[in-house]
Amino acid sequence: MALFSKKEERLPSAQTIQTSRASAHPFSSLKTYAPMSDANLNLYSALREAVPIIDAAILKLTRLTGGFSVKCADKSAQAKLESFFNTVNVGGTQRGMEAFISTYLEQLLTYGTAVGEIVAGGGRILGLYNADLRNIELKRKKNSLDVDIYTSDSLGSSERVKYPYLLLYSALNPDADALMGNSMLKGMPFISDILMKIYNTIGINWERVGNVRFSVNYKPDSESAIDAEKVASQIASQWSSAMNDDDSVRDFISVGDVEIKVIGADNQVLESEVPVRQLLEQIVAKTGLPPFMLGLSWSSTERMSAQQADVLTSELEAYRRTLTPVIEKVARLYLATEGYAIEPEVIWEDITLQDEVDLARARLYSAQARVLEEQLKGGEKDE
Repeated sequence: MALFSKKEERLPSAQTIQTSRASAHPFSSLKTYAPMSDANLNLYSALREAVPIIDAAILKLTRLTGGFSVKCADKSAQAKLESFFNTVNVGGTQRGMEAFISTYLEQLLTYGTAVGEIVAGGGRILGLYNADLRNIELKRKKNSLDVDIYTSDSLGSSERVKYPYLLLYSALNPDADALMGNSMLKGMPFISDILMKIYNTIGINWERVGNVRFSVNYKPDSESAIDAEKVASQIASQWSSAMNDDDSVRDFISVGDVEIKVIGADNQVLESEVPVRQLLEQIVAKTGLPPFMLGLSWSSTERMSAQQADVLTSELEAYRRTLTPVIEKVARLYLATEGYAIEPEVIWEDITLQDEVDLARARLYSAQARVLEEQLKGGEKDE
């Protein structure tokens, strides 16, 4: 049965997004305001762009976390809630609660903190918005338990949001007495910096070796020493002409003692496979994903073991526990606007990381166990 929500639970008529920065001043970023955290958010964004394996790991973890559905006791409320979750506007070309949660989780893994907003107007929910963390500042309330969220205005100063109950806030593995969470990329900047130096050096060396450079040495004898400068100039001109001819291969002919060597041919390029793998092992260990899921074939027989699947499943379930209150808050507020005082329940899809054969075998063993248990119970009753 539908119940009308209390008067204080009704949404405000404002339709503007509180957590976005609206500034027409071209240099407003120069004005000082307290950032959301001391961590350099640009650094984590640069890490994802510079190291593709980090970006791939975050995207895979987001997808592996899986889909979800929300259940409630009333059938009419259930139908409305499902329609809302499938069609809610989340900005741009995306729609649906799962699209919002995917971006929310991606932000949470990258920066350690995620902030979203329920955009409301006219007593109803109009959409969901993923806030830019660079506009957000967190402060602890006087009770030392709750958190106040501030956002920068057009002048660069921060002010408390007017409707804090419309905001969604999550922190990933926060430290004691900390408001911000810890990014999954914490500890990677040092390792990634060394990795980028190796890759950059490899690129420079291949540019030097691939585009071969020559050293042409002319040693004049005693008779032609007077014209040495003229001969050297002619050699340089003809050599340059031969090297710059892209249409065909030209021979270089000279008279006298002329020596031609490839610059750098005698130097040995450092082996990079071992150090690069050592650095990648550190990065992969931080992500919690098996190497082969990131395209790293370190073993010809590598596959996901049961132990790896259990560890990864526990990681994904931890992310789900962080996201569940966010989904419940959106669902609870939507039901309140529709006049339902019902508590929603988030149902996550099963995490399937093993092969289908292993899953079928596990179901078979479970069914056999249930049959044996029923037989044992039946035998006890007969006695």
